[in-house]
Amino acid sequence: MTFVQTIPEGDATGQLAELYDADRASFGHLPNLTRAFSLRPGIYAAWQQLNREIKAGMDLRRYELATVAAARRLRSSYCTLAHGSVLLDKFLDPDVLQAVVDDHRAAGLDAVDVAVMDLADKVAHDATSVDEADVDRLRSLGLSDTEILDVVAAAAARAFFSKMLDGLGAEPDAHYAELDPELRATLTVGRPIAEGDLTPG
Repeated sequence: MTFVQTIPEGDATGQLAELYDADRASFGHLPNLTRAFSLRPGIYAAWQQLNREIKAGMDLRRYELATVAAARRLRSSYCTLAHGSVLLDKFLDPDVLQAVVDDHRAAGLDAVDVAVMDLADKVAHDATSVDEADVDRLRSLGLSDTEILDVVAAAAARAFFSKMLDGLGAEPDAHYAELDPELRATLTVGRPIAEGDLTPG
């Protein structure tokens, strides 16, 4: 499941037990991502606080598009599957989501969505390649500087989280295998989905 030791639910105490309980209640199972941080639950708690702050200032659809763009560039199956699933559940039809992950510039998105995903992709790939023209493009499409900062923050934060999960060897949760096979293949951009069930431990 990961390359480092994780603490089983039955052995969790204090802050870790609280995080385990909260994520089990939120997700309906204990995600592999939560277990991956079990040796340093404070890092996971700090990540959650940062991510909540970023999301609080953004339209959810825009946040998810920026996050998928960054996760795809980072080859994070876990994050592409997770945030692609949010887009699927709330915003996009399966065929549109697949097209967005394949090539967002050819997926029929509007100019703002394309520019947002372009910037998030660029930040994740090589933030030093971002220039004022990228920012001016989004300004010309009506985004404020605060909204542009939010896109950069979403992509930069995703780089931290995706690299933590992949660096620790955390596999995407087994339930993602239930996705339509073609869509699942598109969203699995890096590590394979975990095998087996979602039993506690």
